[in-house]
Amino acid sequence: MHESQTLFSAYLIVGLFGALVGSFLNVCIYRLPRHESIAWPGSHCPSCSQAIAWYDNVPIVSYLLLAGRCRHCAIRIPYQYPLVEALNALGYVWIAWFFGMTWSAATYGILYSALLVVAGTDLSHKIIPNAITFPGIILGLLSAATILPLGFFNGLLGMLVGGGILWLLAWASPYLFGKEGMGGGDIKLLAMIGAFLGWKPALMTIMVGSFLGSLIGVGLIAAKVIRREDYIPFGPFLVCGALVSLFFGQSLLDWYQGLLAG
Repeated sequence: MHESQTLFSAYLIVGLFGALVGSFLNVCIYRLPRHESIAWPGSHCPSCSQAIAWYDNVPIVSYLLLAGRCRHCAIRIPYQYPLVEALNALGYVWIAWFFGMTWSAATYGILYSALLVVAGTDLSHKIIPNAITFPGIILGLLSAATILPLGFFNGLLGMLVGGGILWLLAWASPYLFGKEGMGGGDIKLLAMIGAFLGWKPALMTIMVGSFLGSLIGVGLIAAKVIRREDYIPFGPFLVCGALVSLFFGQSLLDWYQGLLAG
């Protein structure tokens, strides 16, 4: 009983920390596409510019107590804010449970938070910030060399394979399809993912992301939500592919190799 209580307390602390980090991720999602500082000024309402007091800035709880509105001007606060906080909290708990309370888990937590920011900025502004991907590539390679089990060479190969494939698709798209394909942000995003996860998960990220993107894109076109020529951000689908690769990549590879072996 004592051991289970200790474990529950540890996961609770991890979740609370994840929610606090999630609050900072919302700052990044809002400010990075606007090229604003993420450190100054402090949190404030984008509508009335009033500073947000600490008791109105408690992750998830403050949103519920304020009924999703600013205390000063009563403008509605987007659902993104509690959603990102909750997703980051749940993600940290899942990572801690899946990989244990290890340095590898902490590193994957950083990757997870970076992917949340990328998904948020790409969905809201169709931008994948260099401020996330460039440091992420460096951190991924350093982590591969020191902390993560894949090793530096695999991380370097993952960066080159992941980024290289999307670069090749971006280069070939105007010739093959008559229009621009992958953006530079997608290329750097997959290079970052490959640096953290290695070359096989990078390939799986592309396959899973492409499948999800095609499935959802066709569904939205069929439902007449978008038109065939409309642009759909690919970053969130790569993020989903990366998470599938992170948690289930080895299991999927083992399953596939078993099919090939007969």
